[in-house]
Amino acid sequence: MRIVLIHPNYHSGGAEIAGNWPPAWVAYLAGAVKKAGYTDIHFIDAMTNYVEDDDLRERLAALQPDIVGTTSITPSIYVAERVLEIAKEACPNAVRVIGGVHATFMYKQVLSEAPHIDAIVRGEGEEIFVNLVTAVAEGRWPANRHDIKGIAYRDGTEIVATQAAPTVKDLDGITPDWSVLEWEKYVYIPLGKRLAIPNMARGCPFTCSFCSQWKFWRDYRVRDPIKVVDEIEDLVENHGVGFFILADEEPTINRKKFVQFCHELIRRGLPERVQWGINTRVTDIQRDMDMLPLWRKAGLVHISLGTEAAAQLKLDRFNKETKVEENKEAIRLLREADIFTEAQFIVGLENETVETLEETYRFARDWNPDLANWTMYTPWPFTPLYQEIRDKVEVFDFSKYNFVTPIMKPDAMDRATLLDRVMHNYRRFYMIKALFHYPWRGTGYRRKYLLGCLKAFMKAGFQRTFYDLGKVGYWGPQTKKKVDFHFDESRTIAEAQLEDWEAAADRAAKVRAIKERVAAAKACGGSTQQMPEVEERQPIAVIH
Repeated sequence: MRIVLIHPNYHSGGAEIAGNWPPAWVAYLAGAVKKAGYTDIHFIDAMTNYVEDDDLRERLAALQPDIVGTTSITPSIYVAERVLEIAKEACPNAVRVIGGVHATFMYKQVLSEAPHIDAIVRGEGEEIFVNLVTAVAEGRWPANRHDIKGIAYRDGTEIVATQAAPTVKDLDGITPDWSVLEWEKYVYIPLGKRLAIPNMARGCPFTCSFCSQWKFWRDYRVRDPIKVVDEIEDLVENHGVGFFILADEEPTINRKKFVQFCHELIRRGLPERVQWGINTRVTDIQRDMDMLPLWRKAGLVHISLGTEAAAQLKLDRFNKETKVEENKEAIRLLREADIFTEAQFIVGLENETVETLEETYRFARDWNPDLANWTMYTPWPFTPLYQEIRDKVEVFDFSKYNFVTPIMKPDAMDRATLLDRVMHNYRRFYMIKALFHYPWRGTGYRRKYLLGCLKAFMKAGFQRTFYDLGKVGYWGPQTKKKVDFHFDESRTIAEAQLEDWEAAADRAAKVRAIKERVAAAKACGGSTQQMPEVEERQPIAVIH
């Protein structure tokens, strides 16, 4: 049983400016499959190695695997679909499988536009993929594929989704195989060190309207901190990792386990050999202000904060459950603890204006984080906010859904002006930082790290990869009239997917109507005992 896993060759002008990111999904999936007894696993990192179609075809033809697996986030979906199309050409007898958040929620779309895909793994991949591999190994594929929970496939002209698989309850039972990666190629540019992205928890108890992670992982689960440190120690000892970023949405939510994690890193002397960063909420920083010195002692040097917006109206719309004033306070507390801060702003909704973009800049200067990012709002089709603004979404070329391309057209400006104003914010913010802050504030590690961040920005700027500026033809305000985002206007939503959305929207409307009647009855002093119960959230899986 030979398995080939492929990371698709997709590039954008976003997070890549900081370096090459190791595809953690491969390590976790490979570890689960090897534990089940299937050890003939090959990995092709087409993204890091810029593997073109012809080269990929030759490699697959030489390997002749039994199963080819790939993954995709929304912007890489077309490249991932092409990977499996090439697999069909090179090794037609192989079972072709795709997973990831986009395929999970958009399985009807994917199977409609890519009939060469044999199966979609929907949700957490480890247990589902092992069950699929076992079915193929035992000759039960495709005859018994309907018995495998958590997949979708085509049966003639029908798209079938099996019953949802349960989430992985024993996260500590998953042992990733990091040895499958080419570690010398995953370098974090600001420090020039090897980079890893391990996982401490899955899921998120918050339900931000623009995010899909809480829907994908479904329930929030935390690993044993000792096991996580075991994994990090292995990454440092055996793979030369010098910096890691926890993949968790909010690793500080479970304070007790996060503190235990920090203490264990210190006990083993790891902060002297590896530093790390996280994403988290501003409210957690305020809650744990007395623990910040411990975090820093444990090697935590960089925190990216989901500040998201400079206006309370936007925060409420995003369902962030935070206040604008809390953002400034969190950044101040982290600065005093000598932890680098990165503020994130989501911009580019339909109500964006030149004035609101200027407001985000003023807040960034006032809050004074070490780094700031202005991320283009991307209307993931499987998020609650998308359903609210769906009639305003004009672009369905998912390859551009990459946080750097203006998918939405604000009512008060065109997309090129939006991009230009965002670049205006970047130019001003980082010019001030480069001239008056980074070279002069702090000594030793702080100065080295901040100058390393500046180096990453400058490198991406000179190469025109930052925000895909080279691809769209932006060279400054004087060129904004010539900007071309190259949207593929032929891309649309598949009828099967559209029908599914409409059914979900109809169910949601019925729920809202019932809630309104309940509220009205209570206001009038009436009884609500006879009102029917309705499940508001659409099930992750639907059996057809």
